Amino acid sequence: MITASNISLSYGTQVLFKEVDIKFTPGNCYGIIGANGAGKSTFLKILSGEIEPDTGKVFVTAGQRLATLRQDHFAFNEYSVLETVIMGYEKLYAIMKERDEIYAKEEFTEEDGLRAAELEGDFAELGGWEAESEAAQLLSGLGIADALHEKRMAEVEDSIKVRALLAQALFGNPDILLLDEPTNHLDLESIHWLEDFLSDFDNTVIVVSHDRHFLNTVCTHIADIDYGKIQLYVGNYDFWYLSSQLAAKQQRDEKRRREEKIAELKEFIYRFSSNVAKARQATSRKKLIDKLTIDDIRPSSRRFPYVAFKPNREVGRNILEIDSLSKSIEGEVLLDSFSLHVNAGDKIAFVGPNHAAKTALFEILSGNDEQDGGTYTWGVTTSLSYFPKNNNHLFEERVPIVDWLRRYSPDQDETYVRSFLGRMLFSGDEALKDLTVLSGGEKVRCLLAKMMLEGANVLIFDEPTSHLDLEAITALNNGLIEFTGNILFNSHDHQFVESIANRIIEFTPGGVIDRMMGFEEYFRDEGIKALRIELYGGVKNALAL
Repeated sequence: MITASNISLSYGTQVLFKEVDIKFTPGNCYGIIGANGAGKSTFLKILSGEIEPDTGKVFVTAGQRLATLRQDHFAFNEYSVLETVIMGYEKLYAIMKERDEIYAKEEFTEEDGLRAAELEGDFAELGGWEAESEAAQLLSGLGIADALHEKRMAEVEDSIKVRALLAQALFGNPDILLLDEPTNHLDLESIHWLEDFLSDFDNTVIVVSHDRHFLNTVCTHIADIDYGKIQLYVGNYDFWYLSSQLAAKQQRDEKRRREEKIAELKEFIYRFSSNVAKARQATSRKKLIDKLTIDDIRPSSRRFPYVAFKPNREVGRNILEIDSLSKSIEGEVLLDSFSLHVNAGDKIAFVGPNHAAKTALFEILSGNDEQDGGTYTWGVTTSLSYFPKNNNHLFEERVPIVDWLRRYSPDQDETYVRSFLGRMLFSGDEALKDLTVLSGGEKVRCLLAKMMLEGANVLIFDEPTSHLDLEAITALNNGLIEFTGNILFNSHDHQFVESIANRIIEFTPGGVIDRMMGFEEYFRDEGIKALRIELYGGVKNALAL
């Protein structure tokens, strides 16, 4: 068990935590959520001892081992991938190294023999004989081929390093497991493996993640950081979201009722304050107004954008026809005689590890690039709005956001344009921010406002959830579920794909798979699994969606 007692931490005038008390018990998985900058990763570092709080202490049950997911991908460059994993259990690794050093001596003394016997006992007790096997199983579960286990960390790709460090955190059955964004750089097969692993894990897990499907699958509790406090909820992320939305509605209703009461009281004071006979009563009412103002309901700091795409016209029956489309870039074939008929109502998720092929297709269909061969034809009633993955070129001018967005608005009135920025959390002076200083998440929200203004009936999204926080992802997700037109999109967010797509298209080295079904059904279908293995040329190559 791990307990945080009276934890406070400030950086200058910014208060991250104020007198936080929270207990994490064995057998549960806690998802840490909060707005950007709320201190999620910082809180994990406080729990691990990496950061010292201004006040308070963290207590870990005596004898329990705490493991963390390390973020320094280069710290173990001189060690093999397998050894890096075993180093996660520091006590066992230290015994292994001392034991090996003794056996490597040319002259073996009686003292060495006694020490070696002692180490052998500790080694066996800590599971040393199974260590390499367990480490190898963890690596394989995370999609790291056996041939890479003995490679030095410096010799493998960054994505392999990330997985090895995750295996390091999981190794040796730690009593308390702290994970900061553990699904980053994992393919869906590996994420499913990790979800299964954590679901069966009997000890304490505390995790920060922007992957809603992951949080929903593994979490038994949600710890929400807000106003420097941490509120604990039983249930997964969806339960927290629905209950928080209900609470917010109740809060708005109560606040509206209070505001109506205040307006009524103010009218009473205005009408009767000059009447001597009513003066005492008016004064009494004024005190009541003061009380209501002081006792006003405290609003939540969590801000959810409002995303709704409303087509200016229905899409019609003829949407898109693609015939033998081909495209190569620098000698690499991305599209090879690709054909597609899009039906009315199709919301198509393009999946597979060949991300360049998906981007190439979207760039061609949006008119930003030309194909090498083949044709495509949009229906006469279609109108297109496109979200490009690489969108920095749209934000290079030194102009205010409101002036930039007005270019895409059918109504040039500034109030009208600002209303769309307000939906995307750019209110007041924030609408006057210069394009060139926007963060990644702010750029995405600007593009979404642009797309809402355009009123298109066909939307193309190339990885729109990158740079967004959980609140914005949820808002976009809900907006696309409600959208009545056609969508072609690509995303790494499992729940985003599963909840929106009704058709899955996967680019594989051996051809294209096209199925009218949801993502989870596609991922679990045994027939499709066999087909993917065939098209990818083996199980190991067919893991990544």
